[in-house]
Amino acid sequence: MNMREGGRSGVVDDGAMRVESSAVAAAAWRSKWAAMAASTWIQCASGGSYCFGVYSPTLKSSQGYDQSTLDSVAFFKDIGANIGVLSGLLISSRAGHGRTWVVHLAGAAQCFVGYLLMWLSVTGRVPRPPPALMCLYMLLAAHAQTFFNTANVVTAVENFPDSRGTVIGIMKGFLGLSGAILIQIYQTMFDGNPSSFILMLALLPTFLTLLLMPYVKVHHRNGGSEKKFLDAFSLIAVTVAGYLMLVIIGECVLRIGSVARILILAALMMMLVSPAAVVIKARMIEAKALGESSCHERTRLMEDNLEGAPEERTYDQVAADRPCAQHDPTAPNKLACGSGHEPSSGDLILLQRGENFSITQAMSTCDFWLLFLAMACGMGSGLATVNNISQIGGSLGYTSLETSTLVSLWSIWNFLGRFGSGYISDYFLRRKGWARPLFIALTLAVMSVGHAVISTGLPGSLYVGSVLVGICYGSQWSLMPSITSELFGLLHFGTIFNTIAIASPFGSYILSVRVVGYIYDKEASTSSSGIHDCIGHRCFMLSFLIMASVSLFGTVVALILFGRTRRFYEQVIYAKLQSCVQ
Repeated sequence: MNMREGGRSGVVDDGAMRVESSAVAAAAWRSKWAAMAASTWIQCASGGSYCFGVYSPTLKSSQGYDQSTLDSVAFFKDIGANIGVLSGLLISSRAGHGRTWVVHLAGAAQCFVGYLLMWLSVTGRVPRPPPALMCLYMLLAAHAQTFFNTANVVTAVENFPDSRGTVIGIMKGFLGLSGAILIQIYQTMFDGNPSSFILMLALLPTFLTLLLMPYVKVHHRNGGSEKKFLDAFSLIAVTVAGYLMLVIIGECVLRIGSVARILILAALMMMLVSPAAVVIKARMIEAKALGESSCHERTRLMEDNLEGAPEERTYDQVAADRPCAQHDPTAPNKLACGSGHEPSSGDLILLQRGENFSITQAMSTCDFWLLFLAMACGMGSGLATVNNISQIGGSLGYTSLETSTLVSLWSIWNFLGRFGSGYISDYFLRRKGWARPLFIALTLAVMSVGHAVISTGLPGSLYVGSVLVGICYGSQWSLMPSITSELFGLLHFGTIFNTIAIASPFGSYILSVRVVGYIYDKEASTSSSGIHDCIGHRCFMLSFLIMASVSLFGTVVALILFGRTRRFYEQVIYAKLQSCVQ
């Protein structure tokens, strides 16, 4: 009888453990860590605009476009991928606030319709559309990227308000890698059939977003092991980037067969799925910590009942014991959590930065326009570089293989900048109280050096210059949203940072079309075939010297912003982070 009871007890215990493990696993996918993982997976599939070079020859030949018409389609791609004001307004509106699935759904609809109509046109299933209509298809398809990016970045910042530089770097980093990831899928499954790649761009991001968007939610509950698991996400991102860089370089050196490509893609997919293990592990540790906390609370209540009722405590005493991480991230920033410091009149003026500005209120500040101008100099010159990198390589005598490798590696440098600047700026802000605009100034200064190196036309100068410009360009895409959220609050964060992002196509149009294009055409000679081309470093020397000067001017602008916000970062942001650590 006892043996039966013992056996039943063991079965019951095993069953209870299995039920408990299942419950923890299920709860893990209703946490901010699940939101983080789902967002990174959506970001990995959102970079269709970075793959334009894969299908642009097919688009050009099937529609009978000349180069200027194809460039017009590419310009609308840049407009769609960089102007996300509508997505920002939607996520800040009553319908979208707290409902990121609305923003994801709008992005999925645009992605599906834009790329599907493009695919139907390229394959001849519908009559050939006029170029203006094709530009609209491209604009719609690329514009979906801003909806995915806005929903994921805003959710990550609200879930991790004290590590916003790190999480923005992770989100922007995976978006930067998405082009290389999608190209790996294309080369394995559709190599030699670019039209099928367009159909994949219509289906893969759309259905992946529809599948994952229920998990991308805001969870204001913060745990004590955030840094450990955010570092795990960072390690995964760096591993994927390193792996892709080795694959890209290997493809240039070795001949890779179909079986090898399948194995390469399988290994890549395993790396991309690995955040699921981080989600479950993080939730298990949080659940264990919560259980121990509950046990401690019950013990303390029993002791209080035995010893008598505790003395009454004031509201200030209760507030001082609350964990700093439980503050409302959308509320105005305070000097220090539970510090008891009474702000002076000077502090009150200082505290106006960091409150929840509307877009019109933000645009009425000097900080907004200084940040916009700095980004126009940095992002504009960076985008002008990548848009013309093939022509630069051709004028300097690089082979088509070398220039295509440069284009592929650009996504790696872009990732390193996006991820690294967020992580490094977070580190120095927490340890030293360094204001983030200082890092904007540093990246613009280094970018100026990169432009100057390219202008020399020396052997290897394009490789060195593209690395410097690519890393700095990516850095600015990570630093700008972080600074925006800190200066103007989180309530209208999506709208404000997407408005500042307009600086990228604005600067690119001036520098790429009005500077680089104009000078190239002026220097070009007409060959016997009637094709305008330009050979030699003179084709781009003056253009890149101008862009180096523009980046240097942007450095000065960023330093002015740094000087204006330095005390705010030291006395508000840094003080709050230090008090929360303590």
